[in-house]
Amino acid sequence: MADTLQDQQFALSRHLRDPSHPPPPGIEERRLAIYRDLFFNNIESLLAGNFPVIRQTLRNDAWRRLVRSFYARHRSQTPLFPEIAREFIRFLETRTGDGDPPWLRELAHYEWVELALQIADDATPPHDPRGDLVADVPVVSPFVWALAYQWPVHRIGPDFQPDLPPPEPTLLLVRRDATHQVRFAAISPLVYRLIELFGEGPHTGAEALRQLCDEAGVDDVPAFLEQGTAMLLRMRQEGTLLGTVPAAL
Repeated sequence: MADTLQDQQFALSRHLRDPSHPPPPGIEERRLAIYRDLFFNNIESLLAGNFPVIRQTLRNDAWRRLVRSFYARHRSQTPLFPEIAREFIRFLETRTGDGDPPWLRELAHYEWVELALQIADDATPPHDPRGDLVADVPVVSPFVWALAYQWPVHRIGPDFQPDLPPPEPTLLLVRRDATHQVRFAAISPLVYRLIELFGEGPHTGAEALRQLCDEAGVDDVPAFLEQGTAMLLRMRQEGTLLGTVPAAL
């Protein structure tokens, strides 16, 4: 009996995900239709809330086809509802030859970032909030992400759907502030690289700024270092940098 029940459950779940699979025998079609709509509409509504720009940009028919393909084909690694948006991105990353807009994956990631930071529970690392940002090692907040996209994801929408990416990447800083609001800001390549350097290893502020000087071929090094120091102070004030830890001896 247990095997029979399990077979029936698997047959029903396969049918609900993809109606091309036959349902288990003995269930009224009217009841099956109610379950099919209920399950699919729950997933579609959840994803529409997570990806509102994609939902509006693709329009109703294309959006529902995309969600139905995800619902039928993707095997999620978690049953948790907050992780469904991440599963949708994994699904998009595996799609090939389906006629998706070339910017779809990056736009999905961009929309997912806000939810990811809202629910992130990373521990705040030890730091001195008043430390010397130049002489010591700046500590980047775990709720700050520097992101690089090939497409201008912050501009894409129903009225702007580019066919080709611009020559320069789109660099964005995404930050969750003390009130748990997620904020997005465009950043320069130098700021992006600076945050990248702090993530690569224990660089003091001075070491990171001097490496930027070398990489950018700056002529007026003292002026650059002065401006860079002011930038570090602003980054701490806004919460991108938490403070510092002592530099290694």
